[in-house]
Amino acid sequence: MKNRLILLASTLLLTLASANEPSNITILDKPIVFEQERIDMTKEYIRTHYGFEVDNIEMTPRIIVLHWTADMSFDKSFKRLQPQKLFSDRKDILKASALNVSAHFLVARDGTIHRLMPENWMARHVIGLNYSSIGIENIGGKNNKTDDLTPAQLQANIALVRYLKEQHPSITHLIGHHEYRRMESTELWLELDSGYRTTKSDPGDSFMRKVRNEVQDLNLSEAPKSK
Repeated sequence: MKNRLILLASTLLLTLASANEPSNITILDKPIVFEQERIDMTKEYIRTHYGFEVDNIEMTPRIIVLHWTADMSFDKSFKRLQPQKLFSDRKDILKASALNVSAHFLVARDGTIHRLMPENWMARHVIGLNYSSIGIENIGGKNNKTDDLTPAQLQANIALVRYLKEQHPSITHLIGHHEYRRMESTELWLELDSGYRTTKSDPGDSFMRKVRNEVQDLNLSEAPKSK
């Protein structure tokens, strides 16, 4: 019963958010599994990696992080994010937590935007910055190497960044996943484990440049330049 109430509350939050969306963007709600087990693992992640004891997993968004899935299938990508615990092949981050990776949005190749979880709940999608960031995954980046995101996805990301800034005025930064380590010098960086880092290439400089060119008026900061 408790898990059912949590899911109902999540659905209500998503419905309320949908009612406030501007007319120039369509977001389809497609919730991943986020029952009490995942909530508890998220709280533990926050305690272990960020040093905070929290009563809930709500956060104040400050950053938008753009990603690619490295898989060309929407269904497979969704199924990777859906379970509450990590798949066994994610040994690169399993030691840090069994909490599955997640994101707030998943953008299909045709530009369709799917919301996977409430925008103000913490998702595990970027080391050091989860507690202040909203993650947008894009289907593509074949083999984690190819800059192959579509024009439709570009337009969807531009619209989504604008929507998120409108809904969450607290947002100050827009970064690509491959830029996340440049945030270590900022006040937003929280990771306590100095050995917990990964190397990322998504979604690449070209895609980030194209998105930023179209949202310059929002005055969103980039990650600091590398020294």
